[in-house]
Amino acid sequence: MDRPSRPWLARAAVAFVVVLLLVPTGVSAISHERTGLGPGTVSDPANGTTYVAVQGFHFKGVGNPKKPARLVSASPEARGSVITSGEAEGVSWFYDVDPLENGNLLVTSTTPTSTVVFELNPETEEQVWSEELPITDTHDVDMLPSGRLLVANMRQFEDGVSNDRVFVYDRENDSIVWEYVLREHYPNETDGGFREDWSHLNDVDRIGEGKYLLSPRNFDQAIVVDRETKRIEYRLGGDDNHTTLYEQHNPDWLESEGGNPTMLVADSENDRVVEYELRNDSEVDASELNASRISSGPSGTWVRTWSVDGFNWPRDADRLPNGNTLVTDSLNHRVVEIAPNGTVVWEFYASWGPYDAERGTKGSNGPTMTDIGASGEYTVSGGAGRGPAGQETFSDWLVGAAEGSAFEAQLTWFAERYRHATPFLRPVWMSSWALAGAFLAVIVLLLWGLGELVYQRERLSRALMELVERVRARGV
Repeated sequence: MDRPSRPWLARAAVAFVVVLLLVPTGVSAISHERTGLGPGTVSDPANGTTYVAVQGFHFKGVGNPKKPARLVSASPEARGSVITSGEAEGVSWFYDVDPLENGNLLVTSTTPTSTVVFELNPETEEQVWSEELPITDTHDVDMLPSGRLLVANMRQFEDGVSNDRVFVYDRENDSIVWEYVLREHYPNETDGGFREDWSHLNDVDRIGEGKYLLSPRNFDQAIVVDRETKRIEYRLGGDDNHTTLYEQHNPDWLESEGGNPTMLVADSENDRVVEYELRNDSEVDASELNASRISSGPSGTWVRTWSVDGFNWPRDADRLPNGNTLVTDSLNHRVVEIAPNGTVVWEFYASWGPYDAERGTKGSNGPTMTDIGASGEYTVSGGAGRGPAGQETFSDWLVGAAEGSAFEAQLTWFAERYRHATPFLRPVWMSSWALAGAFLAVIVLLLWGLGELVYQRERLSRALMELVERVRARGV
């Protein structure tokens, strides 16, 4: 009996490797547990309804019905119901949702070509009014006491120049009555210079009379701007200073009982929630001084007083009156209320990609961590462990494997980019390991095909020459 030739043994080995790499895909498809909307761990029912804006997934004019954009409410026991959807409102994405004093919601949504902001009655699920603005990908629109709209306007790029800005829009007169253009107040080479998405200005809040808190995400900082003078009065973070903030979302302004300015921030690319307090130099211990602390404006030093890591791209964090923090854990597809030590006491799953969550009045309405004596560094713990929140991902393994190696920095960087990008690519049923296996299987197949081309090059060359001769003969 003839033995298999070495080429066929090699082909069989490669095919076996491809099948092995695709096994996690099969397992993932069979064992997938749909997260959907609903409770996880609820050891302490919420004090009121939690409203969640679920961003959804939409690309190049095509939406994914398994990753829908929708606005949902969660009961105190974290049972969810859909208030409205992107399909119902004729929009592609939902971003910011703000409770108004009259009990309605101010919703920021977008289409591929415009921003649609509207007031929604959550009880009747009907719009009170709607305004469409000719700007794209807006993440935050707030209502001022005057009824005018405060708009964070990003991706304004024309003729090689960025016009990213904050502006105040008067709906009655259809006019812009004030604006703050970032390129007029920042070195134009910030974050590598002008491009289509230069600042990624994702949030703006009115924090006092004539004071606006801005979040230029790509600049790794949160700033407070005076409306009249347009001067930056406070600055937390700095361009590429990733130890302080790294492409943050939705900073909130608090003030300690001692009068110290405080910022609570979803430090997204660092996968954590952080709180910084601006202290006078005389109040700062030597142990609190390091390269990550930045001061600007009034004399003092920003001190990181509290942090909780272990999230996956959090994009909102609000301090509640009871001292807990409501966190939108975006790529774990959930919203959690955590105690100061990071323990989950309330958990609501909200697939796919929640962006903002609000309970009670807009933003943070609770004490600082300094005021309740709960400073420290923690890791989020507890939770039901459903979906991505309960999985060890390929990225986690890669970071662990890279530790101490010569390529630790490069592999860690790749792992973090992979962790934040791939949830937008993979189907809802596919795990992180399954996607990594599928990628590797494709690479192996491509290399196999390239190897076959090299191995069969003479035979392919002869076949090609014979084909050319036949064509020529028929032509004659």
